[in-house]
Amino acid sequence: MTSANEPPEEPDGTAARGARGRRAAHPARAAAVASPARARRRTAPRLAPHAPARPAARPEATPAAPVKDQAGTFHETVADVPEPAPEPSAAEASAAEPSAAESSVPEAAGPEPADRDETPAEEPEGRAGMFRSLRNHNFRLYTAGQVVSNTGTWMQRIAQDWLVLDLAHGSGTALGITTGLQFLPMLLFGLWGGVIADRYSKRRVLMLTQVSMGVLALVLGLLTISGAAQVWHVYVLAFGLGVATVVDNPTRQSFVVEMVGKRDLPNAIALNSATFNGARLLGPAVAGVLIALIGTGPVFLVNAASFGAVLFGLYAMRADELRPDAPVKRAKGQLREGLRYVRGRRDLMLVLILVGFLATFGMNFGTTVALVAKQVFHTDASAFGLASSMLALGAFSGALLAARRVARPRLRLLVAMGLAFGALEVLTGLMPTFWSFLALLVPTGIAMMTIMTAANASVQLGVAPEMRGRVMALYMLVFLGTNPLGAPAVGWLAEHFGARASLVLGGLVSVVAALAVGALALRWRTDEQREAPDRHGAVRPALARFRRARVAER
Repeated sequence: MTSANEPPEEPDGTAARGARGRRAAHPARAAAVASPARARRRTAPRLAPHAPARPAARPEATPAAPVKDQAGTFHETVADVPEPAPEPSAAEASAAEPSAAESSVPEAAGPEPADRDETPAEEPEGRAGMFRSLRNHNFRLYTAGQVVSNTGTWMQRIAQDWLVLDLAHGSGTALGITTGLQFLPMLLFGLWGGVIADRYSKRRVLMLTQVSMGVLALVLGLLTISGAAQVWHVYVLAFGLGVATVVDNPTRQSFVVEMVGKRDLPNAIALNSATFNGARLLGPAVAGVLIALIGTGPVFLVNAASFGAVLFGLYAMRADELRPDAPVKRAKGQLREGLRYVRGRRDLMLVLILVGFLATFGMNFGTTVALVAKQVFHTDASAFGLASSMLALGAFSGALLAARRVARPRLRLLVAMGLAFGALEVLTGLMPTFWSFLALLVPTGIAMMTIMTAANASVQLGVAPEMRGRVMALYMLVFLGTNPLGAPAVGWLAEHFGARASLVLGGLVSVVAALAVGALALRWRTDEQREAPDRHGAVRPALARFRRARVAER
């Protein structure tokens, strides 16, 4: 693939001109060289410096129309891929043989087939602004509301973990069950949330989910302040929050592209992650101070009020500036259709496999950091909040670094960052002092956020618009819905073998998963190269037949 920053290939190379000069002596070849089609190609204007080069012959590069993939469902190709060149005649193939050799060089993009427009022509990658998507009015409102709401959400997460540890007398299993119940609905019903996101107005769906989550936070706060809260109350409310999240997450993820468009989507995803982790940096620190001063109950009430900021931002948006996808009409088999679509896309499957293993075993920091802070270093709530803030500082830095990305991330980036993340998590679990533990949380957060934003952008930029909600629901299922499997296991492991063991094992699993995905991608790529037609070799039989025919005429 030719990137937007590379100069386009010349229509007529020196070798091609030499070949035409040698073959012009024969009348038939001279007529072929002087044909109008070749004259048009010789006089074609040069492409713009930042426009993608038009391949000589790419029969598989079709326009952006739905086509049937190998699983029997629809597979979107890139919108601005040029029309395939017409099949050359035998005479034209004779003159264009060197160009065909140039076009037959395989791409080094790995298994991703749908990223040929990854760098927009009107904004080269090297000159992209870090905050360019904030020029959009609706995205500014959305981001401002998310800053307030996410801060309250992170305050509640810290308060909820501390409340469970207090009510369950420091039980790591109870903490793991709470986290697992919060994400269990994602595992059970997560894919249906994507169907809802594709069927209905995403803006209205988000308003309903924000109201429901605010009510749940209010109930937990009132129970805690009244002194009536018990562990099973937290379990039930955590499960209710998970049910609302089933619909909220895929809708929120797929709503971003409706605000900013596909060109600024990678930047918007990174800034969205930056606001989330900026709140993650601020929220735990504030929560730790408030819990130490006034207890956990008021923290839940603050979070309940914070959802009003998101509701105001959604209400105040300019509807005429949104880019809503056409709603998918209700029909049977839409959930299975989404699964078949992903199953037929190897590039999406590899991303989902990697994210699933990392999220299940490597990203349970809500459980592991709390246990290490309390059981290994014997700290209080404020120190636990500080540890969470250090991890958030790294994640915030990683999100800002990712905000300059314009291109669709490659799989090799995901594999490399998966290896780095796993190695850093192992080292974090082995740190001997609390301050060295805090220091290692920062680069661990950078690696974690780099792979999260890259995976999100890679999936969203590679799917058909009518499939985006269902695909993102599957992505959120493997990213968040696997916590009911991983969190209790990590909590049990920490309770029986020590809190450090949960971090070390999670890092080792992440390393193995990254290596396995990299090896699988290399194997699939090798198989595809062997099965792909040899374009250079496809020209030579036609040239040989043409020469035999001319010899027979003589």
